[in-house]
Parts: sequence; C-alpha cells; structure tokens
Amino acid sequence: MGIAFFITDQAEIRTDVRTEAEKRRKNMKKKIISVFLCAAMAVTLIAGCGAPAAETGGSEGGDSSSASSEGIPADEIKVGFVHVSDPSDMGYTYNHDLGTQEMQEALGLSDDQIVNKYNVPEGAECDTALRELVDAGCNIIFATSFGFEDYVKEVAAEYPDIQFCHATGYQAADSGLDNFHNYFASIYEGRYLAGIAAGLKTESNKLGYVAAFPFAEVISGYTAFYLGAKSVNPDVTMDIMYTNSWNDPTVESQVAKALIDRGCDVISQHSDSTAPATTAEENGVWQVGYNNDMIEAAPEASLISPRIDWGIYVTEAVQAVIDGEAIPADWCRGLADEAVYLSPLNTDIAAEGTQEAIDEAREKLISGELHVFDGPLSGVSPEGEKYEVPEGEYFHEQEESSAPSWQYIIEGCNVVE
Repeated sequence: MGIAFFITDQAEIRTDVRTEAEKRRKNMKKKIISVFLCAAMAVTLIAGCGAPAAETGGSEGGDSSSASSEGIPADEIKVGFVHVSDPSDMGYTYNHDLGTQEMQEALGLSDDQIVNKYNVPEGAECDTALRELVDAGCNIIFATSFGFEDYVKEVAAEYPDIQFCHATGYQAADSGLDNFHNYFASIYEGRYLAGIAAGLKTESNKLGYVAAFPFAEVISGYTAFYLGAKSVNPDVTMDIMYTNSWNDPTVESQVAKALIDRGCDVISQHSDSTAPATTAEENGVWQVGYNNDMIEAAPEASLISPRIDWGIYVTEAVQAVIDGEAIPADWCRGLADEAVYLSPLNTDIAAEGTQEAIDEAREKLISGELHVFDGPLSGVSPEGEKYEVPEGEYFHEQEESSAPSWQYIIEGCNVVE
C-alpha cells in the first residue's frame, strides 16, 4: 500500500502541477480536436456502411463499452479521483494529477467540479473513499492505483448510473458492468527507450532497478528497460530489488543504495517518489526516472524519464459522459498517440549519441519495424512458469488488453532477495 503522508504546502504543489499542465494544454486541445474529428468521421462511415455502433476489439475497445445516455452539461458534471499518494510524491500521483489539470483546462471545468481523495491505502479505505465521492455527487470516478480494482468493481455494481474508471487493472472487460472501465498506456515502450540512455551511460555494465512488486506491470516495465539497454550494450546486466510498496521514499532510498553498493552505476525505478534519483546523485551514479522529469531533483544524476500523459484518457472519458457517449471497457495507447513520452534528455550528462539512438528506436517502434519483446526471448515467472518467444515472432504486450502481461524474468536480469 502507499505511505500516507501530508503535504505541508498543498497549494504550492498544485501550482507546480498547473504550471506544467499549462505547458501541455495547447497540445491537449489539438489531441481533443483530433479525437472529435475522428469520432465524427467514424459515425459517418458507420452510418454509410450499416455497421454496429458499439466500439469493440483491440486494446481500446475490449468486449464491451458503457451504454450511452443523455449526457450531462459540462458546467454540472462532477469528477472524482482516488489516489494512493498525493502530488508531493513528484512521481506517479503528481503525473496523474497533471492529467486531471489538463482535462480541467481542456473542458473548462471549475475547481469545485473536481474532487480528489489523496493518500488512500489499497484496502477498505478505498471503498470508503469511493462511496464518499458518490455521496459528493460525482458522475465519473477515477481510481488510479492497481490495488483499488476490487473495490472499484464492487462499488460500480451498486451505482450503475456512475462511471468508474480504474488505471492499470484488468477486470473490466469481463465484469459484465457497463460502467466499469480499465485504462493504461504502453509505458513499456518508453521504458525501452529510456533503457537506451542507461545502456550507453553505464561504465560498470551493471544497472540497478528499484521495483515495487513482482507483478506483471512491474516486470514488464523493467524487462523492457533492460532490453533497451541491451540493444545498445550487449554486455549489460541488471539487478532488481523489490520495495513491496508503490510509494515509500525511505525504502526506495535504501534499496537504491543497496543496488549502488552492488556495483550498479545507473539506477532506474518503478516506484513513485524521487528518492532513487536523489540517492543516485548523493552516491555519484546516474539515474533514469519514472512519471516525472527528475532532473530538477537530481540534476547531476537524472538522465531521462518515461512518462504517461494521463490527460488524454481522462479528458476523453469525461467528455464521453458530458456527451452521453460510450466509454471503452478497456483503453490503451502508446508512443504513436503521445500517450507515452520521454522527458527531455539531460544532455549535460548523457553519453554522446544517446538522443540519436533513442530517436531511431522510437521511429522503429512506431512503424512496427521493432517490437520491444522480439524473439528469440525466454524467461521464467516468479512462480516458475517458463515462457519462450520464438525467433521471428514477438510477444504482443498490451495489444489485446491494457494490462501488461509479460511476467517472465529473462537472462541478464537478476532479482536480489
């Protein structure tokens, strides 16, 4: 579960969030206009061809979508969020809050139309938070941490007129509920690209990874990161240590230091705070972040960070409720749609040629010339299940479902107990 801690100056953090959200607002408006134009064209084509109106199939449609309704005026809608941490983590919740700000700016919602529940543990407290948002009159509720899903599903079943959207989960498509949805982005693509920066920078040829839990979401991410590094440095290996928490800065720092003591000179993370970045800088090694540009926190250590633009989905989902349109049961986008992107490369410390190598790989991923999990590739899950991708084939990560499913430890990745 996440650590519950309180912000000493919540207003200052929100100001920082708004500042970065404003930088991305113009791009968001372009994306929204593009989405609406595409939707209009799709309606025209469907009408002409006599095809069914429901959106199905692929990682964006799933097996079902929410039934359309009469809609809600934009100035009357209320939107709720349940977060495991708060924006002061400067990581996962901070980044998700940026998406909230983008949506608010794009749709012109006032502050009193947004209700946030921060620092909610992945337990019964989530059920309480969800019901409080229902009582507050929220028409659509987003729950942003993996461990919230069972509670979201249960409460959604009790309130069919309210839309519930859960990030990083997998149960919505088979739930039989029209008002329960999953969403994520193909962050493994961004992690692969960030791994290139690490592979070119390391001098010891040993990377370290601060990982939250031995879940597919985490394993998929660090495997992609390692494969990116290995694509430019065949000699590289990586040690992984788990924190068993999404957000615990103290433990994240301790794990990062333990990895550094093992000879790892580039540290990356699937954890929610900047602690691995600051620990790397304090110990004279380099770091690749997650969720946020961590150069400000560690200017002499942080190389780059893969990020998700949550504002794309949140805006589309809220707009759908306003318009009375269906929300896909399962939604996932990646590099090609700018739902996944990288923070600016720290050129002061990055190895020569890093940006060029990242740009080349990015174009190949978008075109389909390259797949992150290209065969031959094999690994073993934490439970001992073996899996192999033959040469000439690739593992179709997040193509059929938004939830990551690669859960196999490959050669070169060493999980440290």
